Amino acid sequence: MKKFSAFFVACFLSLTAFAQTEKVDVKLNKMINELAKDFNGDVGIYVKSLKTGKIAAFNADTIFPTASMIKVPITCGIFDKIEKGELDYKAQLTYKDSLLYAGEDILGSFKNGEKIWLTKVLMLMITTSDNTASLWCQSLAGTGVAINNLMAQYGLQHTRVNSRTPDRQANQRKYGWGQTTPREMATLLTLIRDGKMISPAASERIYRNLIRIYYDKEALSEIPPYVQVASKSGAVNASRSEVVLVNAPHGDYVFCITTKNQKDTRWVYDNEGEVLVRKLSKMLWNYFEPKSKWEPAKGMEKYH
Repeated sequence: MKKFSAFFVACFLSLTAFAQTEKVDVKLNKMINELAKDFNGDVGIYVKSLKTGKIAAFNADTIFPTASMIKVPITCGIFDKIEKGELDYKAQLTYKDSLLYAGEDILGSFKNGEKIWLTKVLMLMITTSDNTASLWCQSLAGTGVAINNLMAQYGLQHTRVNSRTPDRQANQRKYGWGQTTPREMATLLTLIRDGKMISPAASERIYRNLIRIYYDKEALSEIPPYVQVASKSGAVNASRSEVVLVNAPHGDYVFCITTKNQKDTRWVYDNEGEVLVRKLSKMLWNYFEPKSKWEPAKGMEKYH
């Protein structure tokens, strides 16, 4: 216990000190604040150039609902078990009807007793944001308790699983399935990109899943399709969020945008939160790649 506490304190102090010494991109910070100021709801944004280390932020340390972004910490929890030898990455699992989370999930269409590989369950959780797969993985990872302990080990003090986790009921009522801050979620994706989450091999496998996202009509739609991007989005009625790490030609950059208490709760393409996500993504692409002449193809709207 003392070793864990010492490790946690070291990680927390390291992240705190790092945040205090971050250099602010004054120009971009002004643009970010201008973009967010009139939003009808609460919004948080964190942007970092991984080439220069400069950041821009707006409510970056405020806690927001993760919605499906919580599936990134969950997948980390699974790979932690794999690296410890407690799970077999190539294991064949048996689906049970009791696992069903009602909705349009692919895994939820399975029949009781059907077999599926853990590798595919992990892929479905991230790539198609399959909720049935995600809740199964949360259980396999040791529940939210183990996942939250793992996040704490890496100094992420606000990124937590709330749903189906003991003593997190009040947080669940406030934030839903999970909670995080824009800075922490961007930091988590950066740790994965840098090979520092669990192990270099686990990080690489996680990153490969994160670059194969089915839902690409928000932030990803404003980035050229030939540029590699790792991401995970999340949405509930009054919240729209996305964390994105762009392997841009002139230097990687990461950003996370989260909202809550949106007045616009419609599930439509022009939902105010979704529009804001697209505007931010477009603005950042043009900022970090000013010579790029790429624009979404005319008529793409019908494919969103």
